[in-house]
Amino acid sequence: MRLVRVALFAAAVLAAAVLSSFSPARTAAERVALSTSIDGAIGPGSARQLKEALSVAARRNAEVLILQLDTPGGLVTSMREMIADILASPVPVVGYVAPAGGHAASAGTYILYATHVAAMAPGTNIGAATPVEMGGLPSLPGGEKDNGPGGNGKDAGGRPAGDAMLAKVTNDAVALIRSLAELRGHNGDWGEKAVREAASLSASAALDQHVIDFVARDRTELLQLVDGRTVDVAGKKEVLATKGLAVETLEPGWFIQLLSVITNPNIAVVLMLVGVYGLVFEFISPGAVAPGVVGATCLLLGLYALDLLPINYTGLALMLLGVALLIMEALNPTAVLGLGGAAAFLFGATMLLQVEGPGFAISWAIIGPAAAVTLGLALLAGTYVWAARRNPPRVGGEAMRGLAVDILDWDGGEGHVLALGERWRAKASEPIMPGDSAEVTAVRDLVLTVRRRDAANDGARR
Repeated sequence: MRLVRVALFAAAVLAAAVLSSFSPARTAAERVALSTSIDGAIGPGSARQLKEALSVAARRNAEVLILQLDTPGGLVTSMREMIADILASPVPVVGYVAPAGGHAASAGTYILYATHVAAMAPGTNIGAATPVEMGGLPSLPGGEKDNGPGGNGKDAGGRPAGDAMLAKVTNDAVALIRSLAELRGHNGDWGEKAVREAASLSASAALDQHVIDFVARDRTELLQLVDGRTVDVAGKKEVLATKGLAVETLEPGWFIQLLSVITNPNIAVVLMLVGVYGLVFEFISPGAVAPGVVGATCLLLGLYALDLLPINYTGLALMLLGVALLIMEALNPTAVLGLGGAAAFLFGATMLLQVEGPGFAISWAIIGPAAAVTLGLALLAGTYVWAARRNPPRVGGEAMRGLAVDILDWDGGEGHVLALGERWRAKASEPIMPGDSAEVTAVRDLVLTVRRRDAANDGARR
């Protein structure tokens, strides 16, 4: 039995050694640092870009993800979504304000505070994190109030003192940046000052006041400075080993670039205006079709760009709008409804393809053929409509213009004629006799207006 136990123990040790040779430990060549750059305003497109970058970094088990920022700020909802993704990321995120001349203002300050390591390039700045209403002026609830003799009861910003909503928004922002500062060990007092007083700092001043961890000229130097630093990643302590790592840049795909254009604050406002005015014009002039189609589509995109609708609701709404327009196209062919419906359906389906979640993803194997059939039917209907418009009328009063008729009886300026094998009442503004050859010039109610064909030919010759 003792020999059997020794043999089993030796076999177990041998099996462990064999399995360890196939362990997933990465070689130096496999270790990589990923990087993604967010330039411009923070919005739903930026949040989607960061979410996809973090997903790729987690899937490839990257050492770090460098989040390069150069932003004037943006929407609070998108900023909070990005902060939540960073805090939940299994991959350390290194915030880096670059290039020289760039800045991480307003929402960018909060995001930099949320990253596991914060760094800036020389010649950059951070701060001015005061909450600002869209289209309004910054509100500084901490401003000096003038309520003494002769005072006007307003704060330093010129607004009424004691604005409860303003105080709630600002205090909430202060609590957020202080919680992030405590989590990452940064200067919470200056963070509150950046919120209440719109304070800003240069890169070197931010380093001196312990707002950031490093000042690095480029990403290579940044990785050298970060190497060996201990960070808290999703509740676990992790020592970064980044020295000498190759940096691979994650370029945003075409859809993210399109969302970035749409969610630009200026474009978002234009989309909302086009949407509202398009629907107003359609209500004023029913049947114009194009303003209503463009207006409804732009309004949905504008609501998404302002982060008032999540991407899944926007995609679903666009698909339903597309289906409704295609049904209307089938009932009343205009080509405009078909093309607008196909475009809305395709864009909505593309948005739903970006939604993550078990059992909710839609495959291109379904969307592609459906979109192709939809677009094909719209183009086919448009072809028939165009051909019908170019062909002469075949039914109705318009089809009777120029039709030859026989005069049956006539008395003065009225009488009866034979047209298409039927007896019709007719009138004319010229003398006509029974047996004359005439043609129809107009139809009103059930009365034909006719003229002599020889008179028409004489007029043409003259």
